Amino acid sequence: MKKLWLIFAQTVTISLAVLFVISTLKPEWLRDAPNQAVKILETGGSAPPIPASASYGQAARKVIPSVVHIYTTQVKRQSRHPLLEDPIFRHFFGERFGEEQRRSAGLGSGVIVSADGYVLTNYHVIESAEAIEVVLSDGRKMKASLSGADPESDLAVLKIAIPAGQTAALSPVTFGHMNSVSVGDVVLAIGNPFGVGQSVTMGIVSALGRSHLGINTFEDFIQTDAAINPGNSGGALTDAAGNLIGINTAIYSRSGGSLGIGFAIPVSTARSVMEQIIKNGSVTRGWIGVEAQEITPELAESFGLPGTEGALIAGVMRGSPADKAGIRPGDILLAVDGQTVRDPQVMLDLIARLQPGDASAFKLHRDKLIVETQVKVGKRPIVKKDERE
Repeated sequence: MKKLWLIFAQTVTISLAVLFVISTLKPEWLRDAPNQAVKILETGGSAPPIPASASYGQAARKVIPSVVHIYTTQVKRQSRHPLLEDPIFRHFFGERFGEEQRRSAGLGSGVIVSADGYVLTNYHVIESAEAIEVVLSDGRKMKASLSGADPESDLAVLKIAIPAGQTAALSPVTFGHMNSVSVGDVVLAIGNPFGVGQSVTMGIVSALGRSHLGINTFEDFIQTDAAINPGNSGGALTDAAGNLIGINTAIYSRSGGSLGIGFAIPVSTARSVMEQIIKNGSVTRGWIGVEAQEITPELAESFGLPGTEGALIAGVMRGSPADKAGIRPGDILLAVDGQTVRDPQVMLDLIARLQPGDASAFKLHRDKLIVETQVKVGKRPIVKKDERE
């Protein structure tokens, strides 16, 4: 009997010890699972660990010397009376008689991309500028000239005029990679908002691949809630390590200030445009000369399509590559060079990537049949921002 009592006491002691360990280390094991409406994942009872440092000072210090302020000036002339446009009147009283001259100043930001003085910025920052001045983060002021611009992506490259025999000691930015950028990543926006001086704001990547915004012809924006305000345009959007991942370009705002929806051109696009401008002075894109529109559910039903993917060819320019290849209005473009066309914006991007002079395969839907044709791609002409292919 004494032996049985000893075994019982030891069993109870061990059970209580096990229960104590489980309740301390794994309390969720003791919860009443049948009472849960749905199986969920949850943390333990302990608080999450606090990071050793929540500062992004090191990243900011790395990129701040690479971001510049850009000041532009231009002269505007405005006639006071229609009579002043009369050539006889102007002959007697002079070309500038009666015209009001006003100097206007623009403000934006830019990013130093090379030690020899190239600066990447937005086209709208320097558009129509007659003089450009760059102010470095240490306060030095230097003249700059326009190396080239691409209005359709809203990018431009400037060249700082470094005096002969002098060293400017510029600090070029470190380029990041878009394939390492994800939604939720911490980002920093550096620029000169409202002209108050260089400022750093912090947020996250809200979305990737934003398009159909009507801002540029070619759109593939990073959306962020890092505060971007007037004057930030052309400035740097960096990752938490201070590497460039975008060029701050636009905001969605009804007040003119930041509402937490800002857009930046991805570093992949910015780098490609920048390298073409520095090498060739301009950007070369493919073009076939068509006008396209989106396929609505009603159009898809009338054409007998299974969905709304594709681009409806609404017009073909006479003598264009598309015209020569037999593409007709009413055709539906399904694929370009083996890549699926989801909508007209994707079609525009895919065609723009083609090399002028090359023959590329185009897949079309015509009269309920699938047609494939080869198109000799042309060079896209320079068009205004609001125009579409």
